[in-house]
Amino acid sequence: MLGERERAVLDFEASWWQYPGPKDRAIKEVLGMSATRYYQVLRRLVEDPDAMLHDPLTVRRLVKLRRDVAQRAAERRLGGGDGTGG
Repeated sequence: MLGERERAVLDFEASWWQYPGPKDRAIKEVLGMSATRYYQVLRRLVEDPDAMLHDPLTVRRLVKLRRDVAQRAAERRLGGGDGTGG
């Protein structure tokens, strides 16, 4: 079961662009936590089945984003990420 803070983080992630200014400032103002702590909580939530039940669209988007970032990093390590083949 998700706690209030975890639900608030997911709800914020689903609509952060509606807040004026930089995201890290909105995180501090709305949630009262640092951006570092916010992303730590968010990374844990991506793995939490209760988070998927609470907000499946946001969690799926985060899973896809994480997968895409990992794939690009792997391509760079292998030297094939820029389309030149090495």
